[in-house]
Amino acid sequence: MTDLCRKIEAEIPRLRRYARALTRDAATADDLVQDCLVRGLAKQHLWKEGTDLRAWLFTILHNQYVNQVRRAVREGAAVAINETEPSLTRGPDQGRRLELRDLDRGLARLPEEQRTVILLVGLEGMRYEAVAEIIGVPVGTVRSRLSRGREALRRLMGTVPDRQAEAIMARPAPVRRPERENFRDGRQQIARSTHRAA
Repeated sequence: MTDLCRKIEAEIPRLRRYARALTRDAATADDLVQDCLVRGLAKQHLWKEGTDLRAWLFTILHNQYVNQVRRAVREGAAVAINETEPSLTRGPDQGRRLELRDLDRGLARLPEEQRTVILLVGLEGMRYEAVAEIIGVPVGTVRSRLSRGREALRRLMGTVPDRQAEAIMARPAPVRRPERENFRDGRQQIARSTHRAA
């Protein structure tokens, strides 16, 4: 076994964790990781020694996932009711389980670009620069998506009450009193000069 193959093998647990978080299905995640590994081994001549192997593999995995999502949108995805039935009938056991469920649901409701950044930074512990390289956007965009995604996730999970956030967003911008008074004074001056002229 070559040194590169050993390095790739060491990344499999991280790839599986990220794939499971993306797909929310163990079997689909395993297929995604397998596709990623097959592609990575077939294209190993394109990897440059000294570069970040994890970022290279995560880029392959991410691109494979995006391709699957696009294909599913084109073809349409069908889910049999008997596949989802067990998760619909079984209740949570503990408070932590409820929190994880809420987190999972919150992540599912986030826009794809925010969810991807949160998973790579939060779950995988990757640096912003590596995430930017993987998804092909500037570092500032990664930071922005992460910030917006975290805030949306807090609201979705109830950490920040929606009413409070809605109230903040609904407040009108503060109006400066001195400018308004100057405007009123100007109108009064115009009205006085009009009456004098008449």
